[in-house]
Amino acid sequence: MRKIRTHWHHAHEGMVPHDVSTGAASIAAAIRAESNAVKRVFKLLGPGLITGASDDDPSGIGTYAVAGASLGFGTLWTAPISFPLMTAVQYICAKIGLVSGMGLASVLRRNYSRAVLIPAIIGLLVANTINAGADIGAIAAGINLLVPIPILWLIAPVAALIIALEVLGSYRLIARVFKWLTIVLLGYIIAGVIARPEWGDVLKSTFVPDFQLNTTYLAAIVAIFGTTISPYLFFWQASEEVEEEEARGWTTVEQREASVSDTDLKNVAWDVNIGMAFANIVFYFIILTAATTLFKAGKTDIQSAADAAQALAPLAGNAATILFAIGIIGAGFLAVPVLTASGAYAVCEAAGWSYGLSEKLSKAKHFYIVIFAATVVGVLFNFVGINPITALFWTAIINGLLAPPLLVVIMLISNNKAVMGTRTNSWLLNVLGWAATAIMFTAASALIVSWRAGS
Repeated sequence: MRKIRTHWHHAHEGMVPHDVSTGAASIAAAIRAESNAVKRVFKLLGPGLITGASDDDPSGIGTYAVAGASLGFGTLWTAPISFPLMTAVQYICAKIGLVSGMGLASVLRRNYSRAVLIPAIIGLLVANTINAGADIGAIAAGINLLVPIPILWLIAPVAALIIALEVLGSYRLIARVFKWLTIVLLGYIIAGVIARPEWGDVLKSTFVPDFQLNTTYLAAIVAIFGTTISPYLFFWQASEEVEEEEARGWTTVEQREASVSDTDLKNVAWDVNIGMAFANIVFYFIILTAATTLFKAGKTDIQSAADAAQALAPLAGNAATILFAIGIIGAGFLAVPVLTASGAYAVCEAAGWSYGLSEKLSKAKHFYIVIFAATVVGVLFNFVGINPITALFWTAIINGLLAPPLLVVIMLISNNKAVMGTRTNSWLLNVLGWAATAIMFTAASALIVSWRAGS
């Protein structure tokens, strides 16, 4: 019989004993015992919902708005295709974290060559740093829409505030506050309906892809998949599942490995499904609304946050700018900590250093140094003369080029019995995971070929 270990952890009621051997069962029982269906759903929600909300970061908002404004309904088909793929990929990453008791970088360090580990982490850091910088610039642009202060003057204070929140506060606090601001992005759904699109054309474009073999179209496809199935979300999801387990009192890898139940995996699947559904619906309607308003009006070249805001005019009229600004500010404040922290998780896991947003600065100094460095370098990208919307779009393309090789690594890990034991991927997860990998490789390769051909 496995020895029962009891640990103490801080709860809202005070210091209470936590039985590692029964923790999972008690949590699952608490969820099942909840009679209110809405409350039961909220008890299921965790890293998956936050991941879904942060998936619609300013890079995503900008990318979807640019795609809809420049190509009309031509990229709507990416939403129904990407939903099962993004859900499968994020669930696989969550499962790796739960089953192994480690983040992705720790799994790579323990089970794979440094030749795999180091390029993965370098690529992630580069992409995340550029993405964080672009998102900080977008937050500043959003504030500029509300207060007439130059964007460049706002960038440093925004970055300082985010760092202070991460170091002195709690990411859970940040998430609770700012994820509600991203709900205004659901305004795109209402705006899209009010704008009265040709629903026959919408349905056709949704289910019948209209492929165009030119650089503009291929860049949009790579950017959409890159901002939807993003590398930083892979590492974030796995590491946050580990932090969730640590919060329950399972402080060692061995305890986390032994504690995971089938019910835990089912609950995480629901969490991921709901989070990804939120992200997917928002992304679909941003494209739809931008196509119905901006593309139809001939405003196909978005150059600023103010241009993108006009997609919400059918819903908010003169207040469209305010609504857009609130949404992109909230999305940015939620996403930047995810971006910088996911890179810090990867570096610290690979090096064997202490890490975690729940840790104090004195106990995880390397973790916070990486966060600080990534934020500062990201800030510097805002002073090279690229407008925020362009920076957001190209950030998504960079993610789209980095994601395919990382997906190969993730699929290999999730089918490795030395890591996953009996919980390797089902045939359906393998089909969806490898399909996501193949589609992103194909799109990225086609874009590179078109660049070289100059088409």
